Amino acid sequence: MSEKPFSPSCERNRDPILSVLREHFADRKRVLEIGSGTGQHAVHFAEALQWLQWQASDRGENLRGIQMWLDEAALPNTPPPLPFDVATQQAPTSREGDGATGAGRYDAIFSANTLHIMSWGEVERLFAALPALTTAEAKLVIYGPFNYAGQFTSASNAAFDQSLRQRVAHMGIRDFADVDRLAQSAGFALLDDVAMPANNRCVVWRRTLA
Repeated sequence: MSEKPFSPSCERNRDPILSVLREHFADRKRVLEIGSGTGQHAVHFAEALQWLQWQASDRGENLRGIQMWLDEAALPNTPPPLPFDVATQQAPTSREGDGATGAGRYDAIFSANTLHIMSWGEVERLFAALPALTTAEAKLVIYGPFNYAGQFTSASNAAFDQSLRQRVAHMGIRDFADVDRLAQSAGFALLDDVAMPANNRCVVWRRTLA
């Protein structure tokens, strides 16, 4: 039997992220996680935040590993993961309600360590997809490293950015102002920007446009 995929960084950052989600998702009902990766976050957060339905999603090749984590945990609030690939503009289709009327949309979006892996064009497509996926006043939480005013926040982030660009030229740490402009264009206003361990951030926006 294949072993479940495992990310050490997910184990390290899950509890600091959870502290932010406990506050900002306290009144949420349905969360779409974009780029669920191994599935570790989905299981940890769904178990801790049992009032939420936690919908994992990722590219097709990652869904089997995510499902292995979900199957082992056997939680009642984690439906099967959905395919979502911003590169091909394949957006997830909700299994509840009619997205055209707003029923079945998500009142929260979460994504961790994805923006620096995507190309900038993919980041733009991700934010452009959000209005069709979310309800009025939905919250958006993005975890990961950011630059501010075009500057790295630490030497380790600068080294990480260099390693990313050496792997694939389109990768790299994004500037907060650029990402915030995309969020605003999608109808989301900044609520919070929380410092996390290892020079990461947890940034929270709320949807303000119908």
